[in-house]
Amino acid sequence: MLLRIDRLTKEYQRGVRANDEICLEVSAGQVVGLFGHNGAGKTTLLHQVIGLVRPTSGSIHIGGRDAVADPVLARRVCSLQPQSQAPLEGVTPRQAIEIMARIRGADRRRASRHATQMLDALDLGEWADTVGQKLSGGVRRLTAFCMAAAEPGDIVMLDEPTNDVDPVRRRLLWQQIRSLADDGRAVLLVTHNVVEAERSVERLVVLHHGRVVAEGTPAQLRGGHGDRLRLEFTAADLDAAALAAEFTGGEVAARTGRRVVIPIAATEATRAIAWAQHQRDQGRLDEFSITPTSLEDIYIGLVDAGTEGSRATRVA
Repeated sequence: MLLRIDRLTKEYQRGVRANDEICLEVSAGQVVGLFGHNGAGKTTLLHQVIGLVRPTSGSIHIGGRDAVADPVLARRVCSLQPQSQAPLEGVTPRQAIEIMARIRGADRRRASRHATQMLDALDLGEWADTVGQKLSGGVRRLTAFCMAAAEPGDIVMLDEPTNDVDPVRRRLLWQQIRSLADDGRAVLLVTHNVVEAERSVERLVVLHHGRVVAEGTPAQLRGGHGDRLRLEFTAADLDAAALAAEFTGGEVAARTGRRVVIPIAATEATRAIAWAQHQRDQGRLDEFSITPTSLEDIYIGLVDAGTEGSRATRVA
């Protein structure tokens, strides 16, 4: 096990616990995703691993060695893409990536080669030699990822790496994240994009108020939701609530403007399709779909149901 975290707790003034007895393991070749609302303790966890924040209690072991007692070890072994944007004023993406690779031990030729490879992999050639203050937030975000990944440590930690990144380059970015693990690194990443992360991670860890409330593979977290579907439709007018009530018999459905999402059992699929098709033929809804319950739905349910002091759901 490359990274092992055991009962890690960080308590700030007035008894506020950013992390509360977190247990977590990441092996070489794995991508583990950290999910949770803003303030759930995800960034604090990464900062403790790399030695920027000292735990109140608990332990962090990297390759079997105590990283709390030896924070220099963590900074040597770990690469971090922070949540904040990289300071690129006055330097180009190419220069920033090469500098970071050199700091992490690459010689000049290797640093230059890796920078070019990363820029090409993420289709950033157009901005490779543009000074940072002229770059968009998405390009700066991708540059920060390259700075962490061009000469990566054994553990790569990424804090919301896809923020501000356009859809095409987000896909390329997830490919590079997956490649880091395939090359034998342990990857621990924070993201709010549950749907995209599901395609690339081995395990998911859900944090709520600093505690782990669920952990497992995407399939394991779905668990008993395997026979659940969702009917989603867009009403033709703003009377979406009344239309939803016709199908549900008056039960509450999730609604945002004209968009409605209704959980249904798999056995209701035929009735739901027939009902939605009829409503569309009548001009009462614009479009509809029936899909499996998403991991995002399950994640939201876990966080909504989570309470301080609740025990984690661990599925092995």
